[in-house]
Amino acid sequence: MGSMAGSFKTGLGRTDVMQVNPFNGVVSLGHSGGTVTMWKPTSSAPLVKMLCHQGPVSALAFHSNGHLMATAGKDKKVKLWDLRKFEVLQTLPGHANTLDFSQKGLLACGNGSLVQVLRDVSGTQNYSRYMTHSMVKGYQVGKLIFRPYEDVLGIGHSTGWSSILIPGAGEPNFDSWVANPFETSKQRREKEIRALLDKLPPETIMLDPSKIGTVKPKREKPTKEEKEAEIEAAVEAAKGMKLKNKTKGRNKSGKRVQKKQDAVTRVKRPYLEQKIQEEENLSRKKQKTSEGVELPKSLQRFARKKPSS
Repeated sequence: MGSMAGSFKTGLGRTDVMQVNPFNGVVSLGHSGGTVTMWKPTSSAPLVKMLCHQGPVSALAFHSNGHLMATAGKDKKVKLWDLRKFEVLQTLPGHANTLDFSQKGLLACGNGSLVQVLRDVSGTQNYSRYMTHSMVKGYQVGKLIFRPYEDVLGIGHSTGWSSILIPGAGEPNFDSWVANPFETSKQRREKEIRALLDKLPPETIMLDPSKIGTVKPKREKPTKEEKEAEIEAAVEAAKGMKLKNKTKGRNKSGKRVQKKQDAVTRVKRPYLEQKIQEEENLSRKKQKTSEGVELPKSLQRFARKKPSS
């Protein structure tokens, strides 16, 4: 039996849309205020909060590469977002109650009894109309989903389920080690067990899954020459600072020189304080090292004795 990984209140109003990004496992929610938030199970605050629409969000969908998100809102707009920069790529007119991406990047939009399929012809994330399908009058589309490895779009509507052919929707070349559409029941059971064993814990869910298993690089300290160059640049910038012209009697050359000297002193102060702190740390480290070294018995009588308290 599974256990609850997290339970949080969004504080952003009603939530009618929920979708999981297949690339990184982050859960996205669409709120009544037009915002889309992204969550992981171990954080009580959203990882990302985006204002996507001027009205409630009605549908969400993610591309299989995880970098493209499609949203639809009650403001009668369908937007495509680049999740690497969190900026909008394209805004299309129209309303959609359900969205879904195919394996080859086709976008299906459903509203009322109309189904539209959009396609990126040029490969520049610029979508245009590819196919349109009208259901029987009175049938209300509730859910659209592409079948993997097939050019088939499944349509769930008010009276049941239908399917239509969409050429170029499915991936023609499959990897049987990842997903085998012709697998037997035994292979399916083994795949489920293997997936449970390979499942990562909730703590590893993050926006960029490529960071999992990597080592944080150690930050190298700047060299002595780099520090001196940085101090010189800061001093030159302080000397070149323009002073405001004061009223009569407060604009003497002696006072202007004094102000520039004070500015140079203020610039140098943090570097000097850092240098003093480093020297103190080094002296403490040397002292601890000398205390930890045990002298030979013949020299122990010459060692400095600690004052008795």
